[in-house]
Amino acid sequence: MRLTRRGRVVLVVVVALLSLGGFWLGTRAAGHAEVRVVMAGHAGLPWVEVHKGDTLWEIADALSEGDDPGALVEDIKRLNGLSDSLIRPGTRIYVPKDTAALR
Repeated sequence: MRLTRRGRVVLVVVVALLSLGGFWLGTRAAGHAEVRVVMAGHAGLPWVEVHKGDTLWEIADALSEGDDPGALVEDIKRLNGLSDSLIRPGTRIYVPKDTAALR
């Protein structure tokens, strides 16, 4: 198939517009991914600030003082509305009041 010069220009413009539209939608989706829902009921709960290199397992292990940290990890995820164990430095992680280190 052979395109005329005008056909090639139209094809390039269409591909460029589609690419720009895809980039625009991608940036909008990334912007919405950063929105955090503040969960009610955190008033009065103890919290831990996440530092670089911290993991949810290490935090739970330090707070459980010999108890099974796996159960505490699940409680922390549920309490903070986390779908996985990924946490970011600077984040405030709320922990249950009945944590062994806080007794």
